[in-house]
Amino acid sequence: MMHCEMCQPEASNLGWIVAFIMNNQNMRAKPNTADAERAVRPLETGRTAAPSVFPRWKYRFDLAFIVLTLPFWLPLMLCLGLLIFCLDPGPILFRQQRIGYRGKPFTCLKFRTMKTGAEPGAHEALLDRLIGAEAPMTKLDNLGDPRLIPLARILRASGLDELPQLFNVLRGEMSLVGPRPCTPFEYERYTPAQRGRSNVPPGLTGYWQVNGKNTTTFAQMIEMDLHYANHFSPWMDLSILFRTIPALLAQVSALQAPADNSTIE
Repeated sequence: MMHCEMCQPEASNLGWIVAFIMNNQNMRAKPNTADAERAVRPLETGRTAAPSVFPRWKYRFDLAFIVLTLPFWLPLMLCLGLLIFCLDPGPILFRQQRIGYRGKPFTCLKFRTMKTGAEPGAHEALLDRLIGAEAPMTKLDNLGDPRLIPLARILRASGLDELPQLFNVLRGEMSLVGPRPCTPFEYERYTPAQRGRSNVPPGLTGYWQVNGKNTTTFAQMIEMDLHYANHFSPWMDLSILFRTIPALLAQVSALQAPADNSTIE
């Protein structure tokens, strides 16, 4: 029998979603105690300190967008959960600690696209090389990562594997738009200035994602994230959301192109 903590929310109706939001609004500025003990201490960035809670307009913007699109994403999530279980029986969701707003850790949700028990060593080694390299941030997926389950490349390129992060948004741990949430391993390697990207909530999509993403270098990604952190606004968020679909379609279309084995992986 399939078991996962999110099966109940996925099968619920709009009334449950509203109750979920109301019950979790107080958690937006209060990280889990156990996670807080494992947090990586944020460093001073030399910039104006970020407010202790999300801007109110940002959470309201996210909430309105999620509720209005509920008839689309909720059935899609149910179908994807069933598909993943059929393709590779096991947990439907992948949970990983990420660094969020103001350097606070949280549990990030994704649909599982790797085989159960896959080791993160390959990704961490790649990241170590990319941080100091002037090379595009092409994913391991492009070279046929053996850890992936069937159809994983399509799910990841289309961003469908990140749909469960809508629940992170509802809990106030993420926003629809913002820098991608990094892992503690990555955060520890940031300079104080680079940690300024956590002065805004992490997002499902962002300025970097619609401006080149895996064709950019690590330094360019950080530069774009800092640009967003210093200039984000409702109009900027709306523009990024509208540009996200074409960007994702371009990523899926690029899957047909042969992998460039000269890219650092």
